[in-house]
Amino acid sequence: MTRTMLIFAAGLASGMTALAPAALAASCFDLWYERNAIYDHNGYCFSSNLGKRTFDNSDCWTKHANLSQWETRRVAEIKAEERRRGCKVNN
Repeated sequence: MTRTMLIFAAGLASGMTALAPAALAASCFDLWYERNAIYDHNGYCFSSNLGKRTFDNSDCWTKHANLSQWETRRVAEIKAEERRRGCKVNN
């Protein structure tokens, strides 16, 4: 398990109140994983092959996940870092 995944898991366990800045992620995949784990945690049904292989769609219920304010901000931070790095994990 990568450092980012461990940090994210710790965030979930603690109520997702404080995670490391997105810039500390080890790789573009770590950023992609953390961002999509937030969606998965909120019941998102993945349609991409990578999303389906990485996350369990058997318990999903929506294509429009309802994120908290904190989650929305975190996803925006991660997306900004992905753009800054030029990440293309699932494109």
